Amino acid sequence: MSFVQAILDGLLVGGVYAVISIGLTLVYGVMGIVNFAQAQFLTIGMFVAWFAWNFLGLDPVLAAPLSFAVAFAIGWVVQGQLIARILSAPAVAQIFLTVGILIVIENGSLLLFGSEFRSVTTSYQTAALSLGPLFISVPYLIAFAMSLVCGVLLWWFMRASWFGRAMRATAQNPSAARLMGINAELMYKLAFALGVGLTAFGGAVILPYVTVFPGVGSQYVVLMFTVVVLGGLGSIAGAVVGGLAVGVIQSLSSLFFPIQLQNLVLFVVFILVLAVRPQGLIGAVR
Repeated sequence: MSFVQAILDGLLVGGVYAVISIGLTLVYGVMGIVNFAQAQFLTIGMFVAWFAWNFLGLDPVLAAPLSFAVAFAIGWVVQGQLIARILSAPAVAQIFLTVGILIVIENGSLLLFGSEFRSVTTSYQTAALSLGPLFISVPYLIAFAMSLVCGVLLWWFMRASWFGRAMRATAQNPSAARLMGINAELMYKLAFALGVGLTAFGGAVILPYVTVFPGVGSQYVVLMFTVVVLGGLGSIAGAVVGGLAVGVIQSLSSLFFPIQLQNLVLFVVFILVLAVRPQGLIGAVR
């Protein structure tokens, strides 16, 4: 039964991994750049939710839309004023710019908020549901449910809305999209802002069971890249599959190996999968 419990725990955690990673693959899929500062927007989302809880008494889960909105606004400005200038530049310029944004956000957070660790207290923080011999952590379940809703809304937006279809058209062929009357530059802004907003949303919903500090994004950056590359860089469906896979692999590995080797097992599986399928589990099918 511990095996089933581990799979259940892994799926709950993996669902959150998916939503914080979808933004990274969305930005790459539409704009063709790898945003190395993506995880720092997770930090922004967590800080917004923490301040909403501390000063407004708002539950972090309820503050998640606010975290999304703040990160969306910041992402809109960053893309329009910085990222847009290097879209046609060599890849090394894109890398250095996004790494520079990473450093600015992390050190700016340190300057503004200090280095102390902050956490929240909620009524359900230690609660668990019992399903026979299985137990489901309520904070993990809520985070998973919010992530699921977020993922479904994004799927609907990309498939059914005009803006979603316009973003997909821009990703496939910007020149043809412009000829059809689509403002490609606007779609780039929307994709970047939406991508970092989703990551900030994920940061807010995990706050009930993690702590926030200026460097917290660095703990997730490698994990996020692992999720999107494992699923297929540029594929939203791949990010979902990759997130669930990473959560389950981490959870199952803890049954057989010390917790310190959890990520070692993950990267061994990661390397083996990419050796067989370099395009990832799903591939870059948007």
